[in-house]
Amino acid sequence: MWRTIFNLILVLLLGACVAFVAAPWFAFRALKANARDGDVQGLAELVDYDAVRGTLKGQLGPTPNATTAPAPTIWTDPFGAMKRALEPLTPPPPAVERYVSVQGLHDLTRGYEPGKGPPEPPAPQGLSDQALALVQEPWPSLRYWGPNRSRFVVRGPDQPSRETVFTFQRRGWFEWKLVQIGLPTAAKAQP
Repeated sequence: MWRTIFNLILVLLLGACVAFVAAPWFAFRALKANARDGDVQGLAELVDYDAVRGTLKGQLGPTPNATTAPAPTIWTDPFGAMKRALEPLTPPPPAVERYVSVQGLHDLTRGYEPGKGPPEPPAPQGLSDQALALVQEPWPSLRYWGPNRSRFVVRGPDQPSRETVFTFQRRGWFEWKLVQIGLPTAAKAQP
């Protein structure tokens, strides 16, 4: 009797550990499915849009100088401090919005540039066809896994050297959110 209870507890702990480790992969799959289906509410639960826009703005915008001055303070430069305080209120450039739109996220999760991905093929009808399509679908590769961050790499189907990196951050025991998209170097050059 005690041995059965111990084995059951051991199996439950093992299942919880596997779910904890696999949670970022499930978050990526959910991001891809929600973007494919146009589920805006589902994407809002999976994407930290402010963080993603900030990282994309840095990649798509002009590159800052290596030697940047410290941020202005109210005592040293009151107008500069006021300008910096109002900066987040300015809308992001249109190039950034193209990447965080539903279609842009869908294209990025498949390895294409936003707006350049081919249309999704029709869903297979039979169970065997669905299993075959799932196996043949390009899978993201895991670049890094940690207890609080995970990175997935999606390679372009037409150019395997073109890599898009998705960084997920843990927000709860099993909740992960997309916080950064690392664009390929070719996309960074053209906004």
